[in-house]
Amino acid sequence: MLEPGTPLDEQELAARFGVSRTPVREAIRQLSASGLVSVRPHRGAVVALPTPTQLHDMFEAMAELEALCAGLAARNMTVPERRGLEGLHQALRALVHEGDPLRYHETNEAFHTVIYAGSHNGYLAELTLMTRARVAPFRRAQFRAAGRLGGSYQEHDLIVQAILRGDQSGAAEAMRAHIGIVRDAFRNYAGAP
Repeated sequence: MLEPGTPLDEQELAARFGVSRTPVREAIRQLSASGLVSVRPHRGAVVALPTPTQLHDMFEAMAELEALCAGLAARNMTVPERRGLEGLHQALRALVHEGDPLRYHETNEAFHTVIYAGSHNGYLAELTLMTRARVAPFRRAQFRAAGRLGGSYQEHDLIVQAILRGDQSGAAEAMRAHIGIVRDAFRNYAGAP
């Protein structure tokens, strides 16, 4: 994954992936249309770096989308899906004890994806994944803050327990609060206002 602000050189990317510049140019065009890349006339393309206001708006949307997914998952998840969620939650617990932020981040992504799928609303899951892709670098950064792995796990525990109880509003509220804390942890880590 490339960090925000990274220049995208078509020739370098083509060589890296063993393709011509045409598919690279098309990929940059599509990423630009989705807001993940900024194309600057006569200066090339860069990985998009959102303003603080844009980042706030993205986290606000992310909180509402994920809350909706969690609420629907509490209502719609099957028993095997609930067991899968519990399994990922236990894996995250082990990673907190190991203190491994990279593996925690990877498992965290799977945890959230299971909740999106558990909503049983394909359009909502797709929209939430797309929004998550926009905020992914900022979500990942918060795991570098001291104590954040344990805090994240505790927040997840509230979400999991509500989903397992079938508590739609409780799951939505716990997820909304979790994403708000993620936003604030990133702000603290980045020294943003």
